[in-house]
Amino acid sequence: MKSHRFPKALLLSVLALSLLSSSPGFAQDLVKAKDGSGVYGYQDTPRLPWCNWLVHDPDRPAPQRVDPGKAGPPAAAPSDAKVLFDGTGMNAWEASDWKIESGCLVSGNGMLKSKERFGNAQIHIEWMTPTNFDGPWYNRGNNGVLLMGLYEIQIFDSYNEKIYPDGQAAAIYGQTPPLVNVTRPPGEWQTFDIVFTAPVFKDNTLVQPARVTLLHNGVLVHRDEPIHGETLHRALPDYKSRASNGPLAFGGHGCPVRFRNIWVRPL
Repeated sequence: MKSHRFPKALLLSVLALSLLSSSPGFAQDLVKAKDGSGVYGYQDTPRLPWCNWLVHDPDRPAPQRVDPGKAGPPAAAPSDAKVLFDGTGMNAWEASDWKIESGCLVSGNGMLKSKERFGNAQIHIEWMTPTNFDGPWYNRGNNGVLLMGLYEIQIFDSYNEKIYPDGQAAAIYGQTPPLVNVTRPPGEWQTFDIVFTAPVFKDNTLVQPARVTLLHNGVLVHRDEPIHGETLHRALPDYKSRASNGPLAFGGHGCPVRFRNIWVRPL
């Protein structure tokens, strides 16, 4: 790892922001939905221009709960799939603080990125949030699938936690909630089956946005949904990168979410 020296003023600014974000006052801008549902979010955020809701708006309609049925065994990878994890090793991934336990990838504090880059792709992921998680609400089952390392499909314990709809499990984070909430309880395996279309740029200008179709636990929750830009927290998405491909990545938030059976079919 390279050593970096930062200006003293920058270090002091980062420290001040860290202290502010950990103080009780920082959490006071969280508000609950007006309908009494207990859903919480923010109302000091920008308005999403395509739907008129605020980013992380607690008053945005929460997806209806649907029981997806019991989890099945691991899904077999097609013969033309690139298997990134099958319980036996991490050769497909860049070095990280993630580890293998009992044939599962267990998330650490840092991001996990594939060595190979993908554009248009079919992606299969199996994941499980931990039971009896001892930590803050915002880390309850918190992780995410970052398509091209930029566009996040949220992983979260939305069986228990009433987070803002555009931040719940299977949401295009900060943009679009899933059509329904089919999250299973912690300790049960869940699946994402993703069909991703990469954005198209011409002369450094966006011609077609990225799009995604997603089945969560076998239930359709996004159908050819546009992705409006790179994932951000409490801010409007934007296409700053002009990349047409990138790594398959996962967030690292210190919550021990488990993964198994990860494969990709480039399209």
